[in-house]
Amino acid sequence: MPSSGFSGLVSSRKVDVTIDLGNPFLNKTVDGFLKIGTVAASSVAVEETYHCLKKGSISKAKVEDALKKMCKEGAHWGAVAGVYVGMEHGMERIRGTRDWKNAMVGGAVTGALISAASNRNKDQIIVDAIRGGAVATAAEFLNYLT
Repeated sequence: MPSSGFSGLVSSRKVDVTIDLGNPFLNKTVDGFLKIGTVAASSVAVEETYHCLKKGSISKAKVEDALKKMCKEGAHWGAVAGVYVGMEHGMERIRGTRDWKNAMVGGAVTGALISAASNRNKDQIIVDAIRGGAVATAAEFLNYLT
C-alpha cells in the first residue's frame, strides 16, 4: 500500500524538506517543484517589497497583487523544475548511468514541452529545446566545479 510522509531538516547552511510519496520519480519531481517554486515565490516577494519601499507606500491591493504574483511565478517555475527533474531522473533510469547527458536530454525535453504547452510554433519549440538542453548542461558542468 503506498504511503506518504513528510520530514524536515534544518542545518547551518541547508534547509532540506523531504516528502516521500513512495516512488523515487514522484519524490524527485515534487522536490524540484517545491524547491524552485519556493525560490521563485521568494524572489517575487523581495521584488515587491523593494518596490513598496521605493515608493514609500503599501496597500491591501498591493499585498494581494504581490501574493498573486508569488503564486503564479512559484507555480510556473516549480512546474518547469518538476518536469526537468522528472525528465533527468527518467533518463538516468533508462540509461542506467548518471552524467551530464541526462541533464542535456532532460533540459531539451523540458524546453520543448514547456514551449509546446505555451502554443509556440515549431521553430520556437526547437529553439527552446536547444536552449533548455544548453542551460541544463551548463548547470551540470558548474556543479562539477564545486
